[in-house]
Amino acid sequence: MNRIQELEVKMGYQFRNPQLLQQALTHSSYANEHHMKKHSDNERLEFLGDAVLELMSSEFLYEKYPDYAEGSLTKLRASLVCEPTLAFCTRELDLGSYLYLGKGEDHTGGRERKSILSDALEAVIGAIYLDGGFASAKEFVLKYILTDIEHKQLFFDSKTILQEVVQAKGGHVLDYKIIREEGPDHDKHFWVAAQMDHVTVGEGEGHTKKAAEQEAAYQALLKLKQQKAENLENGGNDVS
Repeated sequence: MNRIQELEVKMGYQFRNPQLLQQALTHSSYANEHHMKKHSDNERLEFLGDAVLELMSSEFLYEKYPDYAEGSLTKLRASLVCEPTLAFCTRELDLGSYLYLGKGEDHTGGRERKSILSDALEAVIGAIYLDGGFASAKEFVLKYILTDIEHKQLFFDSKTILQEVVQAKGGHVLDYKIIREEGPDHDKHFWVAAQMDHVTVGEGEGHTKKAAEQEAAYQALLKLKQQKAENLENGGNDVS
């Protein structure tokens, strides 16, 4: 079984034209490095997949939340189809390991870069849409993107939500501290700790300080939720 077939098994979708999936996984750096013909990378498929995803997510949220006003639906859709959340969605498939990247992009962490991962996921959606039609693409989107919405909202809004949680507790100070950074100026990688009263409650990493802070806040919220559940299970009071 080759890599394309392996990914098809993970996805639960077999392409009639496997070249479409291969193109969806091909980053421009790889196409340029290998002197591939024009439009051999995944950018056009990403353009198509973005439009397909917006329509599907809009229809899904319209039907699922009949009491939501337009503004609330727009905000919720944005949290589900933004770059960080889509990159988060690729973890289940380990999509980054299947990408065709140029050597430079690969060596500088391209397989974990949120912009590359989110674009590749949209390209895969576009490829499935072309290969199997709307129904097949919708099945994929429902399975890997429009699931566990509450959890993904938590991920998207983690810094804001954590700030609200800390404020609700009263008298606590929340801040973010860079604990490590590596790489040249054009390709920095940051490790950040979210701290409450100078005690670390979560850690995160990313190619920007903002991304690392968001991940740190997300990890802190998961930890606080777990503590809350354990406290309630043990018969304690919910102090959060």
